[in-house]
Amino acid sequence: MMTVHIRRQGGAAIITIPAEMLKRLDLAIGTPLELRVADGGFTAQPARPVSRRRYTLAELLRGATPAAMAALHADTAWAREGDPVGREQA
Repeated sequence: MMTVHIRRQGGAAIITIPAEMLKRLDLAIGTPLELRVADGGFTAQPARPVSRRRYTLAELLRGATPAAMAALHADTAWAREGDPVGREQA
C-alpha cells in the first residue's frame, strides 16, 4: 500500500500516482480511469473501451440510390457555386 496526498492545481484536486504503481499496473500517462465510490473510499481502474459497431460498405451505402444521390446533389448545389475565396483550389 502507498500513501499519496491530495493537492490543489487550479480548481481541481490532484493525486499523484507514483511511477512504480503505473508500471506495476501497466498504465501510462493519459490512460482514462473509472472511479467508483464505495464504503467511504474510492477505487480507480482503467476504463473499458466503448465498443463501436463496425459497418459493412453495403450497410453504409444502403439508401444511396441514384435518385437519392441526384436529390442530394440538387440540394447542395448552392455550396458548389461561386469562385474560390482564399487559398482553396478550384
